[in-house]
Amino acid sequence: MPNLIHPLAYVGADAQLADNVAVGPFAVIEDGAVVGANCRIGAHAIVHGRVKMGEGNVLHPHAVLGGLPQDLGFDPQTESRLEIGNNNAFREGFTAHRATKASGATKIGSGCYFMNNSHVAHDCSVGDNTIFANNVAIGGHVEVGNNVFMGGAVVVHQFCRIGSYAIVQGTTGINMDVIPFMLIGGRPAKHYRLNIVGLRRAGIVGENYKVLSNAFRLLKNKKSLDELQKTVELQYLANWLAVESKRGLHGFIDVSNH
Repeated sequence: MPNLIHPLAYVGADAQLADNVAVGPFAVIEDGAVVGANCRIGAHAIVHGRVKMGEGNVLHPHAVLGGLPQDLGFDPQTESRLEIGNNNAFREGFTAHRATKASGATKIGSGCYFMNNSHVAHDCSVGDNTIFANNVAIGGHVEVGNNVFMGGAVVVHQFCRIGSYAIVQGTTGINMDVIPFMLIGGRPAKHYRLNIVGLRRAGIVGENYKVLSNAFRLLKNKKSLDELQKTVELQYLANWLAVESKRGLHGFIDVSNH
């Protein structure tokens, strides 16, 4: 189908739009931007020139993709990118910045939902099917896995990692790494238990869930996971833990005090 571009929108002559893209009034798509098929660019939204997005993305009014990194030492002439997968929703006021390193990319996967005024900083990597609630902000070089839920007003320090299937309680400040499959919250932030609801929704039940439950207890007691059954989830967890952390790991809540 042909594109539907409002006469009050600006689309650069060198922007690449696939089929069936809709662009609302006062939206801007700069030269060099690549927009996949079936995308919707809302009124006043901006897609800067070094953005490449896949199909079926929805950019709501006043969202901005690919802006300059908030880094005082950044040279705007640096050739860096923002790369986005398919079928993401970016609500009003969302922002994501391109990378700071030459030839580098800030990356967002597919199937994600970013609520009002949430933010993905430069050089971050966000996995698939992840949800950022209102006003979530992650600093530069943060890695967020797949199927993560970030509650409202969560803030994440630079260089932290949030493992897949984790859930971060609203208003939590994260300044160390969050272990996959876990629920974390509080001030200071601590791991409470497994992300029971998220794991059930993902079909991680029965013996696979039991293995993760045992892993949680072992990690809390600083014991090895070597004796546990090697499920797909446990292998991912072991591999994730084996990566050297730049910030260290958040600890565990002491249930005896609750």
